[in-house]
Amino acid sequence: MSPAIEFVTSLEQVPAASWNAICGSDYPFLRHEFLYGLEHSGCTTAATGWQPCHLVLRDTLGILALMPLYLKSHSYGEYVFDWSWADAWQRSGLRYYPKLVSAIPFTPATGPRLLTRAGVDEDTAWSTALQAIEDFARRQDISSWHLLFPQREVSERLRERGLPQRVATQFHWFNEGYTSFDDFLARFTSRKRKGLRRERARVTQQGLTLRTLQGDEIGPRQWRQFHRFYQHTYAKRSGHGGYLTEAFFTEVAPALGEQVVMVLADYRQDTIAGALYFRSGDSLYGRYWGCEREYDCLHFEACYYRGIEYCIAHGLRRFDPGAQGEHKIQRGFRPVPTFSNHWIADPRLSAAVADFTRSEAIHNRAYLQAARELLPFREE
Repeated sequence: MSPAIEFVTSLEQVPAASWNAICGSDYPFLRHEFLYGLEHSGCTTAATGWQPCHLVLRDTLGILALMPLYLKSHSYGEYVFDWSWADAWQRSGLRYYPKLVSAIPFTPATGPRLLTRAGVDEDTAWSTALQAIEDFARRQDISSWHLLFPQREVSERLRERGLPQRVATQFHWFNEGYTSFDDFLARFTSRKRKGLRRERARVTQQGLTLRTLQGDEIGPRQWRQFHRFYQHTYAKRSGHGGYLTEAFFTEVAPALGEQVVMVLADYRQDTIAGALYFRSGDSLYGRYWGCEREYDCLHFEACYYRGIEYCIAHGLRRFDPGAQGEHKIQRGFRPVPTFSNHWIADPRLSAAVADFTRSEAIHNRAYLQAARELLPFREE
């Protein structure tokens, strides 16, 4: 018997216990508390261009598979840039929007995207999900579906099924059994090691002190402060107050408990900057940064070095500090490939996208190799 297929327009329609029973709680960005929190706090709605449209597959035993899915009216907040595709659609006399996107909103963090109940065959679930999405898209006259930041093996299987694969680059830190930050620095060449130590010393020389808080240690006052830092920095960088509302920081993020880590920077009696991280059982994810005053090297200290120290202290395997940033290479973050896959309804444009992704992948492989050669580590 084929599973029942449902596209839910709000996670309010799926009980948190049922959703989390399939998704688990280790990867923070798929927890019901996180995704419904984004919706409930006004971040992911039809008005913001992120209409929830989550895929739920059910059988006689209940939910057998789930996929985060959004109906998008723009391409903001995705971190896989397809503006040139939208332009190509328009020049062809077609509409690119709305499109469907399976992603974690505003979060370019690789992780699971189709979640299945224990014992369910994953390949079969993917076949059902892909057919359901294609049928839904054609009925609703939707141009395309985009799977952003899936795990590598999933992306490869979908590429083999004929869904073009895009490859991009991020920079991640990996814990190779370090016992301290100095132990990590011992891997560096002498010149690069001195450079990092100068940066860290510069923070102290300016009279700044930093503290790391986790879970319940972060109080309402700190959350309100952080939202202010976030808004200020977004407004300065892009002219708007950011994708996330105050309610996200004061209500949603605290509900994730020990999976939330905040680094705050103080100058004398004032807290002037902060960095926000999320964590799973083996990984740390750097997500947001904000400051009210500019200080030399403070961003590096709060967003990178304190994250590395946290990973070493807590035995985490990997630190994903977010998208882009070649400056991370000289600080010991290794270039890693990230992936996305794309289904295009129009066969002519689908062929063009496939050609584009193949050409782009060649350039990306060369870029990855060139970036590896810039790492600061001593030759072994």
